[in-house]
Amino acid sequence: MAYKNINTALIHGGISTDERTGAVNIPIYQTSTYKQDGLGKMRGYEYSRTGNPTREALESLISELEGGHAGFAFASGMAATTAVLSLFNSGDRILISSNVYGGTFRVLDKVFDHFGFTYRISDTSDPAAFERDITDDVKAVIIESPANPLMTVTDIRAIADISHRHGITVIVDNTFMTPYLQQPLKLGADIVIHSATKYLGGHSDVVAGLAVVSTEEQAKRLAFIQNSTGGVLGPFDSFLLIRGIKTLSVRMDRHTENALKAASFLHEHKGVSKVFYPGLESDPGYEVNLRQAKNGGAMISFELAEGHDINTFFESLELVTLAESLGGVESLVCHPSTMTHASIPKEIRDQVGITDGLIRLSVGIEDIDDILSDLSQAIDRSEVRK
Repeated sequence: MAYKNINTALIHGGISTDERTGAVNIPIYQTSTYKQDGLGKMRGYEYSRTGNPTREALESLISELEGGHAGFAFASGMAATTAVLSLFNSGDRILISSNVYGGTFRVLDKVFDHFGFTYRISDTSDPAAFERDITDDVKAVIIESPANPLMTVTDIRAIADISHRHGITVIVDNTFMTPYLQQPLKLGADIVIHSATKYLGGHSDVVAGLAVVSTEEQAKRLAFIQNSTGGVLGPFDSFLLIRGIKTLSVRMDRHTENALKAASFLHEHKGVSKVFYPGLESDPGYEVNLRQAKNGGAMISFELAEGHDINTFFESLELVTLAESLGGVESLVCHPSTMTHASIPKEIRDQVGITDGLIRLSVGIEDIDDILSDLSQAIDRSEVRK
């Protein structure tokens, strides 16, 4: 059954129990192949690249949570993105938001470029500017909202309406918000992708990707691509991801409560010059984000004020960890220009505002006083003494 409240669906959605045994957790079906009762007589499965009961339970769960037609689980977020991009043809052009995850840019710029794909960076936060960028060869747009790493907000419904008038497929990377905070398909998007490594897994112990499509035709095509290219998620990681999703709502409530307090603290701190967080009323994307998402999420970017050394800041942190990735229970901080977005050429980073002084913070679920205390002492220590 479909549950009206997402808090219940997170726990009981999809295939939530084992039909054969009644187990309240789907077992880890750690098998590569399945016995057949005769030629062409299968019991629903033949080979685990094509289908696995544990993975199927995860895929049905994410489809229900996003309100889609079908879900697909992959070995990483980039495997999911690559599979979705494989729906398109040589000669097609893809528009991408002006700041997106560096891996998305890299796979378009360095891999799909070999197959005749082209891309163009577009300011999707400005619907009129986005529509001016549309040419006859544009077949899809990839949106992140809030975008990585500047937290730029895109009006998903407005972009979807414009795109559909031009026959363009709308793909939304919903990693930062998760279906608990934002459901892009209900806003008009056609396909949703996730780096499930992040908030959906939630514990920095699994690498995974998910995709959800809105139509039967898309489902058939993506199922063929998933099976043909083989970048599927294994059964143990599927089990871990189901387990992580069950606590998504309680974790995200704590993440976002902490994030708003951290963003407000940074906004008022004299050692910080800029804060990028759509949960602050002063943020330019606040109103649009409020219409389409539950709150501002748990990702913040900021820049230190003049006279502060960014290297000293990172070295001074004691609780918050300098590391790639985001969305775990622990607070993580990174330097986008040399880490997550290093694959984007500097001239493009400068053009879209990803400066060398930008810091990205994934706010964890530790006690907020401890998080703020650590940020405060690191900012203080980073001040260059004259």
